Amino acid sequence: MLEKYSSKSPSRKNPMTLSFAFSSFPHMLATFFGAGVLRPASGTWGSLAALLVYMALDSFIPWWGWAVLISACFYAGARACEITGTDIGVHDHSSMVIDEVFAVWMVLLFVPDSWQWQFAAFAAFRLFDIIKIPPARWFDTDKRWHNGWGVMLDDAAAALQAIAVLVLLRCIV
Repeated sequence: MLEKYSSKSPSRKNPMTLSFAFSSFPHMLATFFGAGVLRPASGTWGSLAALLVYMALDSFIPWWGWAVLISACFYAGARACEITGTDIGVHDHSSMVIDEVFAVWMVLLFVPDSWQWQFAAFAAFRLFDIIKIPPARWFDTDKRWHNGWGVMLDDAAAALQAIAVLVLLRCIV
């Protein structure tokens, strides 16, 4: 479950540099313009970058615009992760955080526009992304899907789990 975060992780043996992250557009997209190179906890940094971008742009983008952006991010992110993973030699390198970005944006669409709910969305997604309960674990690229689609799909599953919990919480509160 937490192999990706261990000291034996292939990402630790082959760390990504900022110059690599900015060496091509697919690498920039996969690392969300370098956010994934931040250490420790690159997935958390990528999720935080996604939250900050969402908070900055939400008043200018309608919900359907976010839906289009999230869909485009999913497809472009899968391709960017496929290219970047091949180029760096680790199919799900921890510095590739575009999967967290699209998934956080997805969760944020389902919560009210308040910093408390937005923080709850961030925290719920990070929890489900880290623990990878089924079906997220099934899509995890270290187990089954050794390509960009697997990188994106396990985070989509984690986002759906976070959305379910937050919708239930919202009904209770």
